[in-house]
Formats: sequence, C-alpha cells, structure tokens
Amino acid sequence: MSAVGGKLNQTTPTPGVFVEPRFLLLSDVATELNVSDSQVYHMVRSGELPAIKIGGRGQWRVERARLEEYIDRKYAETADWVRSNPLADRDPE
Repeated sequence: MSAVGGKLNQTTPTPGVFVEPRFLLLSDVATELNVSDSQVYHMVRSGELPAIKIGGRGQWRVERARLEEYIDRKYAETADWVRSNPLADRDPE
C-alpha cells in the first residue's frame, strides 16, 4: 500500500514476482527452523527470539530480519562451542 493524498492505495503486485512477507507466524518460524511450534513459542516468550504481539488477540509475529539475525547468532554461538569443545583424539585401532 502507498499513501497518496492522505489515502492508502493498494499497490498492484508485479505478476510473477513473489515478495516474502516481512512478518512470520510462529508456525512459519517453526517450519523454517524445523522445530515445533511450542519450541518457537518458548524462544519468543523467553526473549531468545525477538517478536512482537499485534492485533486485538495479541498474536505473535517474528520479523524475517530478526529471524535471520537469530540464525546468524546461533551459527556464531555454535562455532564458539565447537572451538571450546574439540573432539577427543581417539586411539588408532
């Protein structure tokens, strides 16, 4: 939508062009991360994954950019953990 003369006008989508939504449902996030909906809800409620509540019923939404930042942060945390916990050398058999 765009504002013209104080009114909101619906923009016409370009045929054949898919625009990813800015905000995702918790179920969409669960699908992206291949985890359960309840795991995502816990991540949001604990503050681990930033989200917003919108609408009269307070439905949770996660901004796609925040999800990507979360994934990047988890990669960095995992890399740190791997460096701190090297595989033990095994005796050759």
